[in-house]
Amino acid sequence: MSLLEVRNVSKSFDSLKAVDDCSFSVEEGTITALIGPNGAGKTTMFNIINGLHRADRGEIRFNGKNIEKLQPHQITRVGLSRTFQLSRQLSDLTVLENIVVQSPVRGVGGLIRSAILGPEREKAMALLEFVGIATLANLPAARLSYGQKKLMDIAAGMMADPKILLLDEPAGGINPALLDVIIDRIEKLRAQGVTIFIVEHNMDVVMSICDPVIVMAYGKVLASGSPAEVQKNDEVLDAYLGVG
Repeated sequence: MSLLEVRNVSKSFDSLKAVDDCSFSVEEGTITALIGPNGAGKTTMFNIINGLHRADRGEIRFNGKNIEKLQPHQITRVGLSRTFQLSRQLSDLTVLENIVVQSPVRGVGGLIRSAILGPEREKAMALLEFVGIATLANLPAARLSYGQKKLMDIAAGMMADPKILLLDEPAGGINPALLDVIIDRIEKLRAQGVTIFIVEHNMDVVMSICDPVIVMAYGKVLASGSPAEVQKNDEVLDAYLGVG
């Protein structure tokens, strides 16, 4: 079953066509990768899917419903969460508080108006325990390492109980020990029923845990298929891997 469908989506910024008539789907229960060289349009596509950008044309369907006119918080509420390549934590808040503000019910305004409620705290602590940083819950988020912030962002993305989690370069810049943790947690989330959609440059990660793989280049979908199929595709080798 296709949980996420992108149909003939295009997006331009002035004269630059960042996304050019792209169509693909993400099947429920998969870890699907979106790969491509820098400037291929991957992050723009993520931004369109989660409502940060409006497509010039095309359709985004999630769980059978059209979502391209919804605001980001509305998209989160219907079951699609997203992390960013660079953590967007609120540095003056604690790690625990950063997790709670991701709640689609509360948000930043709710945190300011009142204390964290018991059920929210329990849920946030359980997620921090899941990603392995529960002992850091009361530290300011600014004190976390780069890799720990990635783990915090994954926990925050799960606060809304998403059906699909979009991860923007979860492996980028991570030391090997934390990378193993992140890979393990991604696989466990899939095992728990969460569909994962990843933008990633680390090909070892993509080829080891992702199936299928979608390749973008120059704003277009160039190819899609299993990791083995993509690795053998001459167009992919030319455009992305630099050989052919």
